[in-house]
Amino acid sequence: MKRLPVAALLALAVLPGTSALADELGYEAYVDSPRRIKCLYGYVTAKTGNFEAAKAIFEDCVTRWNDVYSLISLAQMYESGSGVTKDLSKSAALLKQGAEQPDATSYVSLARYHWGVALAEGRGVEQDRAAARDWLQRASAGGQSEADDYLLRLDQASDPNPAR
Repeated sequence: MKRLPVAALLALAVLPGTSALADELGYEAYVDSPRRIKCLYGYVTAKTGNFEAAKAIFEDCVTRWNDVYSLISLAQMYESGSGVTKDLSKSAALLKQGAEQPDATSYVSLARYHWGVALAEGRGVEQDRAAARDWLQRASAGGQSEADDYLLRLDQASDPNPAR
């Protein structure tokens, strides 16, 4: 079965005679949807700049399913001030909520990576390099290779006599 890329599917929404499809692919149609697929639409919605709809989708996905990817995405909106008032402490709280999910949860390693970075840099939370290291190691154990790179940078930053 051949799959169409997301851009091709979205392009179908504007073709004449595809009004039913357009309604199904419209972001606003997913704001109040009880289907979990809407969490993915939140990402696309944010990428197109419709932050109001994205925020509504992410918040609902967090409320209904404690969706980790939605927690991360919402945290990034608060970190950057995209469509919301910039709030680093709110961003950090969302990342922590995602990082604390069970090991088998989708995207938990990514949340742990971002939470570890927030702790290491004191971004929205008091800086705690020891806790950051623990979370980054958990992210690494879950397959998040960016955590390995960040741990190396932490090691280099704490080494008073780096090799020359």
